[in-house]
Amino acid sequence: MPSTRRTPLQARSNETVNTILDAASSLLGRIPFEQITTSRIADTAGLSVGALYRFYNDKQEIFDAIAVRELAEFRQKISDNLKARQLLFTPRKSLDRILDSYIAFLDAKPHFRELALGRHISDQTREQQSGADGILQGLLIEKLGLKPGKTIQIRIRIAAEVGDRLIDFAYRQPTPKDRQVILSELKELLAAYLLRL
Repeated sequence: MPSTRRTPLQARSNETVNTILDAASSLLGRIPFEQITTSRIADTAGLSVGALYRFYNDKQEIFDAIAVRELAEFRQKISDNLKARQLLFTPRKSLDRILDSYIAFLDAKPHFRELALGRHISDQTREQQSGADGILQGLLIEKLGLKPGKTIQIRIRIAAEVGDRLIDFAYRQPTPKDRQVILSELKELLAAYLLRL
């Protein structure tokens, strides 16, 4: 997780952190990303800039913290979902379900979509959050019996990078039908790459 100047240990501090993250989230998509400043976030949160700086050094740390928070929620949801349906899905269906769930998550959380697809998450946080691919790695190991290690890790990282680009391309399509065509092709591409024996 991105470093903060002060670890929020008390309930009141946690509440302030959440207020800051919620305020920044509310600005995403409403105004151009470049116009979002720490002053504007503090104002939206009903805080002084000084109070905001007690927790975050700059707006990048705030947006990284939002990404970490949202990805943790997504990982938990998809993990619970796959565990509940573990016996019902083949590796391909599980892979499709992960992608469908991610798209539904992006639809439900436009502020996170703006961060993820707009490349507004720092490289450092993206690297740290590559552990979010553990669900997919577990699927490949458990269902296909592949050996854990660097080969699977690099395949998943490549798949994630390709997936991000094509999901962004899908969201830029003029109609939902056109978007779905791109996403269907993405599923085929990822299955052919990740599930090859």
